[in-house]
Amino acid sequence: MNTENKSWPAGWRIEPRAAGPAADIVDAFRGLPAAAIGDAMSRNVGTLGLRQYHAKLETVLCGTAFTVRVRPGDNLMIHKALTMVQPGDVLVIDGGADVSQALVGGLIRTTCVAKGLAGLVIDGAVRDLCEWAEDGMPIFARGHTHRGPSKDGPGEINVPVCCAGMVVQPGDLIVGDADGVIAVPAAQAADVLARTRAHLQKEARTREENRTGTSDPERFDALLRAKGLPV
Repeated sequence: MNTENKSWPAGWRIEPRAAGPAADIVDAFRGLPAAAIGDAMSRNVGTLGLRQYHAKLETVLCGTAFTVRVRPGDNLMIHKALTMVQPGDVLVIDGGADVSQALVGGLIRTTCVAKGLAGLVIDGAVRDLCEWAEDGMPIFARGHTHRGPSKDGPGEINVPVCCAGMVVQPGDLIVGDADGVIAVPAAQAADVLARTRAHLQKEARTREENRTGTSDPERFDALLRAKGLPV
């Protein structure tokens, strides 16, 4: 879609899909825990208040962010976004944390599966929980309700959004697992990948020390002395 030089009415915008990180970088993140990625990114980033609605805890969501901002309880622009997504995209929806009306349900799930989406992250509500619990389409959302959405707009596609306390740019790498969802800026993905792998190696050494009882007490005593405690 060519959106150059368009004059969008207030509250409406449709931008082209952002490419995101290289496919090999995305694939490399599939086996990395969201918690470890967060540790490699200062430990204070990621979503707050979402839960998974797919059934299997071990399911991993990983792909390129395709962002949508909607009016709370309205999914017109989500339907438009689903005509633009590509396989492997993650639909990241800023629904304003509203859970009074569901933004997606079982019919949209059917479209997501057919389009080959990697999953959905929604700061809003879902419905048709039994269908979302089936294998094949990871989804994280703030809540659920049987009440359906309107289709009036306005809304924006492929713009920066805030989803459950997490800023997401179009094309960011999105990783979600049982611990939560995190966004990795596309330009930093290779660096964060290396940092996460190094962090996991450090954790493996610490885990072995904990298992064998060989942990060095100085690791924490030094921190306590720095706080003024005589240990």
